[in-house]
Amino acid sequence: MKNKLILVCDDEEGILDVVEMMLDAEGFTVKTELESAHVFDRIKEHNPDLLIVDLWMPVMSGDELIRKIRGNEEMKSLPIMVMSASRDGEGIAFGAGADTFISKPFDINAFVSKVNELIS
Repeated sequence: MKNKLILVCDDEEGILDVVEMMLDAEGFTVKTELESAHVFDRIKEHNPDLLIVDLWMPVMSGDELIRKIRGNEEMKSLPIMVMSASRDGEGIAFGAGADTFISKPFDINAFVSKVNELIS
């Protein structure tokens, strides 16, 4: 999995730090973004192999972001994993076009397993 780039967006810096440490330990290159409104430009800039995004964020929600990505010809095939503490998060994520979903708080092994499934 070396050389695979993952972009992670969450408005909670603590979550970003934990996810970055987990994925870095697995050999992935990780870019993080606190501002959902900047993710579209970060995708253009870095061309990630996977986007991991929270659902509930200020300015642009995760489901809005996913719909924007899925509507873009150059980005629509980007694998997207949603993480959320929302009770309705899974349905919202899949309804927006996410490829997989994991609940917060998440099990580290389950999280890494889902990432590996999407990125391989």
